[in-house]
Amino acid sequence: MYIYLDESGNFRSNKEAYFIVGGFVTSDERITAKAFRKWQHTKFVNKKLRYRTEVKFSDSRLNDKLRLKTLLYFVQQNIRIFYTFFKTKNIPAEFKRQGVLESGRLYLELVAQTLSFLFPSAESQVIVTLDHRNLKGVTQAEFRETLRLHLRLRLSQQASVHVNIVNSTTNANIQIADWICGALYRYYTNRIIGKEFYKVLHNSIIISEELFGDYWNDLNGSNKKSPHER
Repeated sequence: MYIYLDESGNFRSNKEAYFIVGGFVTSDERITAKAFRKWQHTKFVNKKLRYRTEVKFSDSRLNDKLRLKTLLYFVQQNIRIFYTFFKTKNIPAEFKRQGVLESGRLYLELVAQTLSFLFPSAESQVIVTLDHRNLKGVTQAEFRETLRLHLRLRLSQQASVHVNIVNSTTNANIQIADWICGALYRYYTNRIIGKEFYKVLHNSIIISEELFGDYWNDLNGSNKKSPHER
């Protein structure tokens, strides 16, 4: 079981309302990586993009028609999409110390919660791969080991768990995860053709969960539903 995960948005900015964490699951990482490179080399008309080691969903040299076709091609590769989302204004108080956001600890929690929705599982081997990012207050070693132990509790004793942090410029599958998160971010922020992007992904989505939606209501003793539910 191969899991690739990325994110879209910025939870440290008051200008961005949503943050997305998600990606896809595949049984054969080589097939999806090869498929992306084949599509890139044959369908990307911009010569500067055709052989770049990394092509992000947000690249300004792409047009939305090509983005839609590329997403459709991805879902035809038998991938299973999962993601969580939250409104940045709903970040719990426990992730702030003296008014300063502990971004590394928050990101670790986001990834752990997101992956939790994929388990328990009878898989004998789970390999999670994430893009490298700066984790303020959490070392890369701490991040990997905490996440690995978190997943071990949801698998059989015989199962093996590996957590890899890689550079997205060298990993086509992480770039697919970037495209998925970028498209979902367009949808949740009501940006141009976001609904069309979501429609392409919809049938391949196995998990879609909101995080922290009722946190402040529960904290204040309110029984009202979260005002941020879609």
